[in-house]
Amino acid sequence: MKQHLIVLDLDGTLLTDTQTISPYTKQILEKAREAGHQVMIATGRPFRASQLYYSELNLTTPIVNFNGAFTHHPLNRAWGEMHSPIAMSVVHDVVDSMHKFHYQNLIAEVIDDVYLHNENDTLLNIFNTGNPRVTTGNLKFNLPEDPTSLLIQADEHNVPLIRKHLQDVHAELIEHRKWGAPFPIIEIVRKGLNKAVGISKVAHDLEIPRDRIIAFGDEDNDLEMIDYAGIGVAMSNGIDELKSIANEITLSNNEDGIGKFLADRLHL
Repeated sequence: MKQHLIVLDLDGTLLTDTQTISPYTKQILEKAREAGHQVMIATGRPFRASQLYYSELNLTTPIVNFNGAFTHHPLNRAWGEMHSPIAMSVVHDVVDSMHKFHYQNLIAEVIDDVYLHNENDTLLNIFNTGNPRVTTGNLKFNLPEDPTSLLIQADEHNVPLIRKHLQDVHAELIEHRKWGAPFPIIEIVRKGLNKAVGISKVAHDLEIPRDRIIAFGDEDNDLEMIDYAGIGVAMSNGIDELKSIANEITLSNNEDGIGKFLADRLHL
């Protein structure tokens, strides 16, 4: 069988609800690699929060982080990197506009450095994965450079209002997505960025055409990736919008959806 590129989202896709990779799916992914296929991760997480799973799978491929805002090769610096941060002027405009809305916090990340607008121990515990350097204080004064991503934590009923504002005012400059867990968060990256952008560079370097890319996802930050892949697979626990554009739907993240799909499709 010709070489395929297998692309894995993490949360709600590769990872079970206990944030682990099931033994069966891990075994199938290892069989896929032994058969000559390439396996990579494409996630909204920063690298420090995905490195554990990259290492657990013994991957040797580039990784897409921050939904395409940062793509690099952890084992090969010569591969280069794609880092496309948000302009500081846009960050300042967003910070200024948030006083019109009810929100809990703003978080900016510069690769693996974290900046919290307001002090919050719960958020700190979540973003402290990988022991980043954390700075707390007004982002307009404490953020030293253009951030890789900007996050807005808000109540569920305020998220649509904030997203509408972002769309109306900043649509030409940013992309914004919504996290569903552990609580509602809007993630902002630079315009034109998504997981498919990073995946296309990796696939080009590996000389694997789109029709031999198998991508798995569950949320709205996977839409472009699932549409780009020759075989876009939505998890059964995924959102309806993703399922409507996917080529296939597999079992949930808690039912070895990835492992069982690949075992059947690649005859593993």
